[in-house]
Amino acid sequence: MNRNKIAALLNILIIILTLIGLFVMLYNNSDQGVFSTQGFANLKYYTVLSNLFCGAVAVIYGVVSLVSKDNLKSSLMRRLKLMAVSCVGLTFIQIAGFFGPLYGYSELYKGSNLYFHLIIPILAMVEFVIIDFGRIPFVDTVISAIPTFMYGFVYLVNILINGIGEWPDGNDWYGFMNWGLGVGLVIYAGIVLASFAMACALRGLNRLLGRSKS
Repeated sequence: MNRNKIAALLNILIIILTLIGLFVMLYNNSDQGVFSTQGFANLKYYTVLSNLFCGAVAVIYGVVSLVSKDNLKSSLMRRLKLMAVSCVGLTFIQIAGFFGPLYGYSELYKGSNLYFHLIIPILAMVEFVIIDFGRIPFVDTVISAIPTFMYGFVYLVNILINGIGEWPDGNDWYGFMNWGLGVGLVIYAGIVLASFAMACALRGLNRLLGRSKS
């Protein structure tokens, strides 16, 4: 099986698993671990929004592939894919490298978060690096940090307007303001830079692995 077919299969799996994760998130009333709540309230989390974005882009990519495979290498399609995979890749790294050791992996890979924190991000990253997009301009890596920047901006503005509130039902559900606004802003900047770094890494891996010979 050539890499184009593998990428197409992974894209389909991403769509299916996003729908499964969404269903589990909305209708599973049991404990789903840290950084989860009930029903549509989960839409406040970066993890959920980034995975839904990734699933939506996978649907667009699938439709475009049926209409015209030539359009799969368009600048818009390439940027959408890189933005989506950078977001879920950032989620994967944050959970695996920071929140996992802090809260316990069993709590973070439970319920819908098994799909959103682990399975879908891994599939999305593997799919991206094997797709032959041709040359990916550096500016795409900068553009890919925009969704993370926007999420963080809204997160901070909401806190400034409505206050932090009481944990765990307040507005600072990630606890970034525990050390004050200054530290919160530094964390915000660091996460945006991490999203950019993730895009750069994926761009580099695609350059190494994404040249299809078939």
